[in-house]
Amino acid sequence: MPIITVVALSAGLLTATAPTAHAAAGATLPFTSVEAESATTTGTRTGPDHTQGTLASEASGRQAVQLAPGRHVEFTVPRAANAVNVAYSVPDGQSGTLNVYVNGTRLPKTLPVTSKYSYIDTSWIPGAKTHHFFDNARLLLGQNVQAGDKVAFEAAGTQVTVDVADFEQVAAAAGQPAGSVSVTAKGADPTGNGDSTQAFRDAISAAQGGVVWIPPGDYRLTSALSGVQNVTLQGAGSWHSVVHSSRFIDQSGSSGGVHLKDFAVIGEVTERVDSNPDNFVNGSLGRGSSVSGMWLQHLKVGLWLTGDNDNLVVENNRFLDMTADGLNLNGNARGVRVRNNFLRNQGDDALAMWSLYAPDTNSSFENNTISQPNLANGIAIYGGTDIAVRNNLVSDTNALGSGIAISNQKFLDPFFPLAGTITVDGNTLVRTGAMNPNWNHPMGALRVDSYDSAINASVNITNTTITDSPYSAFEFVSGGGQGYPVRDVTVEGATVRNTGTVVVQAEAQGAAGFRDVTATGVGAAGVYNCPYPANSGTFALTDGGGNSGWSTTWSDCSTWPQPGQGNPDPDPNRNLAKGRPATATGSQDVYPPGKAVDGDANSYWESTNNAFPQSWTVDLGSVETVRRLVLKLPPSSAWGARTQTLTVLGSTDNTTYTTVVGAQGYRFDPATGNTATVSLPGGAGLRYLRLSVSANTGWPAGQFSEVEAYPTS
Repeated sequence: MPIITVVALSAGLLTATAPTAHAAAGATLPFTSVEAESATTTGTRTGPDHTQGTLASEASGRQAVQLAPGRHVEFTVPRAANAVNVAYSVPDGQSGTLNVYVNGTRLPKTLPVTSKYSYIDTSWIPGAKTHHFFDNARLLLGQNVQAGDKVAFEAAGTQVTVDVADFEQVAAAAGQPAGSVSVTAKGADPTGNGDSTQAFRDAISAAQGGVVWIPPGDYRLTSALSGVQNVTLQGAGSWHSVVHSSRFIDQSGSSGGVHLKDFAVIGEVTERVDSNPDNFVNGSLGRGSSVSGMWLQHLKVGLWLTGDNDNLVVENNRFLDMTADGLNLNGNARGVRVRNNFLRNQGDDALAMWSLYAPDTNSSFENNTISQPNLANGIAIYGGTDIAVRNNLVSDTNALGSGIAISNQKFLDPFFPLAGTITVDGNTLVRTGAMNPNWNHPMGALRVDSYDSAINASVNITNTTITDSPYSAFEFVSGGGQGYPVRDVTVEGATVRNTGTVVVQAEAQGAAGFRDVTATGVGAAGVYNCPYPANSGTFALTDGGGNSGWSTTWSDCSTWPQPGQGNPDPDPNRNLAKGRPATATGSQDVYPPGKAVDGDANSYWESTNNAFPQSWTVDLGSVETVRRLVLKLPPSSAWGARTQTLTVLGSTDNTTYTTVVGAQGYRFDPATGNTATVSLPGGAGLRYLRLSVSANTGWPAGQFSEVEAYPTS
């Protein structure tokens, strides 16, 4: 079995671990996060809750701590640190502070908190409600703390809900690179009072082919930069060099060679206006560019990339509190690598590729950590060719979102559907998947969606860990309701733990193969297989071996399984064999094995003549408890009475069979209905039922017009 990445949840810490045979999921981060609900508090814990529009549903771990003024939450520091970032929420329209204590001593610094950047409404998005309740605020403590020290936050001036604290050892400010052009030398104001826009432009112009240096300080830009090419913009570190701008770079093209590194860009975006380019980068950086070591916050989108961005590398950045996407490769991305980034509280897809106007090609999202996207997916691939999604850690998606979505939803034209090979490997999804209010049913943790057209790419999903999904683990759907097929999907090497409803939610026609997929703690049933529209076709699940823990099928397509509900008790008098696939060692003329499960007592299976023993086998579809068999021959008096000697065997895998009832003779007589009943001792658990016939006094062959299998005695 392939090695599976494991998520360890203990003491409020979320970490990804794995054997060395497979890379751990998620980014390597310079901080350690501690959940507030695991800390000591005089406040009130809230959650868990997955209901759209509730505060706890958007919290990390779906839980947080509410502090009335004067109440506190105290964290045990997990590592050496001199800085902290706190994810919090305050009621709409309010602001206040968090007093900060280290080992019981109050610091002279406070942490301002505000609702200014929260409570976003997007009424034009179907199914959206007010969302984006949380925000992030950071503080240099002014001293070093060690593992085991105590850091407490006390609400002042308003109620504050504390979600999570990130503890970090921030390095000292870096020095100016030799030969670089400082923005302060061109007149930039490091106090943030003056407008530094022209100074940045002049420095960029003077440093062509070199480095623009952004010293420690706060810089205010009032309009976007453009014409940025063949230059590096470098700061002293994202905690030290801070640019305040809601539109940093806005340009449709560049010759490339742009490198943005080691500073923060913090905006003032308080609403989502999709027609405004309120982004860190809007458009193109050009070929061979990079973005690294950045802190991006309070923007609409971190990077909205169009045009030529070939071989762009986006790595080691933090994206916090965007009102829309963290990053969107909006068509024509070739060879782009987005890796080792941290994204929290995005207002749409955290990371997306959208193949509009031209396909995204040979690009990847790798080793990113994504938490709390609150209106869409953690990672979304909308079309594109030869795309890879590898070793990412995604947690706590909310309404309208899966942890990972592989989709042909086009939104606009011209759109380029999925093509080539789509690789989804080594990802870990924690508490992902959500109720879709537009569909009025849930979205799975990992969704493959033929929304606007059939999926014809090869989609390979390997080495996946899905933990605590509130609904299903894997979903196959045609989200536009047109019933387009989902084809050529392979799921191999997956561990599913504590999924709320089902492991596989199949709602489209098509097929997928499963191998080495193990599940524990399944809430309702293994499989929901109900393609929509009802007559659009079937979805075939191919068992490639090594699967366990999810063999049952939801029995009623007219209802949706609810988390933890369990499969409803089906009709206890149902015939488990009726209509199921049947095979035999041999058949005579026009009497194939399917005649014995077609519900018609006048048609029948007859084995090859004069060749005992002969066997007939039916696949019940899942492991069932069978207590009684009713064997029939046609009721016509033309059939003389006879005795057939047979053995009943059972199997769960169609490979290893055990004897359930030993060889016995069973009398069939038209005078008494031409039926025989076989009682199975103790209720046999089997998927494959086999009848081996060794003799027949009425004809030199095995014969059955119906084989009926019942769960009742």
